[in-house]
Amino acid sequence: MDHRGRRVDFLAEGLRRALALIVGGDRELYGSAALTLRVAVAATGVACALGIPAGFALAGRRFWGRRVALVVVNTALAVPTVVLGLVVYGLLSRRGPLGTIDWLYTWQAIVVGDVLLALPIAVALSAAAVEGVDPRIRRTALTLGAGRWRTAWTVAREARFALAAVVTAAFGRVIAEVGAAMIVGGNIRGETRTLTTGVALFTAQGDFGTALALGAVLLALALFVNLALQALQGHGRD
Repeated sequence: MDHRGRRVDFLAEGLRRALALIVGGDRELYGSAALTLRVAVAATGVACALGIPAGFALAGRRFWGRRVALVVVNTALAVPTVVLGLVVYGLLSRRGPLGTIDWLYTWQAIVVGDVLLALPIAVALSAAAVEGVDPRIRRTALTLGAGRWRTAWTVAREARFALAAVVTAAFGRVIAEVGAAMIVGGNIRGETRTLTTGVALFTAQGDFGTALALGAVLLALALFVNLALQALQGHGRD
């Protein structure tokens, strides 16, 4: 058999094994999927809860140090995940300042890393969303006597579809992350092995079928969440 035939057989065998694991309801596969979803939802929720108000503050006010803050946020967007993982590892290790909470090599540690990864995205994109709102809306609300929070709520309603895109982008960033999760989670079977770290592990071990199954479930999970968010956006337009 020539090399081309071997490559085709390799791919076909990988696809067959992946399909068998998915259809057969492999416990480890779907356990990793459940953990991935839990981590992604928790990290996205925390990052957006902190980042969206910060984005509003950056976009809605002019204050000393604003330019520096924007530079820091935009720079944080480009920080490699492995570097971020090293920072979180240093914080959570036993000799680190947060070592007493004993979170290293737990799913909570992965959430911490993912929050720090998604936070700059939430801040930067929400600031852009707010700046894209017609300034007359804010001025009109203030003219009618709306307070700070009421005005912010009015602006948020106007930018709600852009803010939904912020959530989508943050979720997409954390669900596909592998570097920080590998470092602070340890890729422990049944404990901290997410879909992405599982793909990296099984690919390195030569188990292409299992890696492909994990990748397929990851794509399906991301697609499902994005379709759900788009459905909510469409419902909001009705």
